[in-house]
Amino acid sequence: MIGKLQCVVLDCHYPAGLAQFYAALLGGEVDRPDPRWSLDEYWSTVHVPGGMVLGFQRVEDFRPPRWPDPAHPQQLHLDVEVEDLDAAEARVLELGAVRKDVETGWRVYLDPAGHPFCLVRGGGQGGPA
Repeated sequence: MIGKLQCVVLDCHYPAGLAQFYAALLGGEVDRPDPRWSLDEYWSTVHVPGGMVLGFQRVEDFRPPRWPDPAHPQQLHLDVEVEDLDAAEARVLELGAVRKDVETGWRVYLDPAGHPFCLVRGGGQGGPA
C-alpha cells in the first residue's frame, strides 16, 4: 500500500452549498474542524458516517460534466445505496438534484453543481453511471 484515501474531492462553484446537499443525502457533519485542511469559502467538507470525508473545492471557471456526453465527461460519480428508490428520489429532488432520463437498472441524478450520482437499490445491484 502506498497510501490511504483521505477524501474524495468534487470541484464546484459553491462549496458550502454542495456540502449541505451531500450531508442531507448521506448524513454527516459539514465543515467539522480537521487539522488536515482549512475551511473557508474555497473549501468545505462533509464527514459522513463510517469515516469517509467528501471535500468540495471552489473552481472559478467550473464547467459541470454533461453526462453521458464524452466531450464533457463525468470525472467522478458516487453510487448511493438506498432501501426505497422512490422515497430517496423524492428527497434528493427536494434537495435540488435533477433526475437524468437514462435507461439503466439504477437511477441517475445530477447534484446542484452538475455532478452525476446514482441511487441504487440495497444489495449491491448498482453500477457505474
